[in-house]
Amino acid sequence: MISRWMLPAVVAVLVFVGGRAYAAGDPAVGQRLSTTCAACHGATGSGFNPQYPNLAGQNYRYLVKQLTEFKSGKRRNATMNGMAAKLSDEDIRHLAAYFASQSPKAAAGDRRLVKAGEAVYRGGDFGRAVPACMACHAPNGVGNAPAGYPRLAGQHAEYVFAQLEAFAKGTRDNDPNQMMRDIASRMSEQQMRAVAQYMQGLY
Repeated sequence: MISRWMLPAVVAVLVFVGGRAYAAGDPAVGQRLSTTCAACHGATGSGFNPQYPNLAGQNYRYLVKQLTEFKSGKRRNATMNGMAAKLSDEDIRHLAAYFASQSPKAAAGDRRLVKAGEAVYRGGDFGRAVPACMACHAPNGVGNAPAGYPRLAGQHAEYVFAQLEAFAKGTRDNDPNQMMRDIASRMSEQQMRAVAQYMQGLY
């Protein structure tokens, strides 16, 4: 029988084996297409507004999936749904290739919370049946590119917390096999805030 602690790793293998393959995009073309993106995400994908995600260095497969699902409406955000609706599948691949090729910038988390956040990230919470985040997102936070799991190292803490809350409430529901909704729903608000701060400074 597969335990909840083993499930993320098992799902990662299944996604890797059975997941959809995405054709490569051209970063140079993506850079030309990215001028509109810069207003919120910065010219190279390392923006300063903590409400919007850093895109620099994010995994290509994950970026393609999110843009595709913003376009289809499977992932809901009024601004991004409108922006992505104008993109062709080729545009999406080029943009993903551009942002994935950029170098993420270092950040720092709130020192009052990073120790508690590290405990959850690396060890989970057995009492709440919360697995360690690093099982899918890697010890250094770079994610799992073949499986499509995102890079979290250096991601804005405010954005990460908002996404964890959305998963917990079910208002974001484009996670494979409902995995993030299941995990986030068992986390306390304090754990979400702490692990978000730890991820922001994880380099």
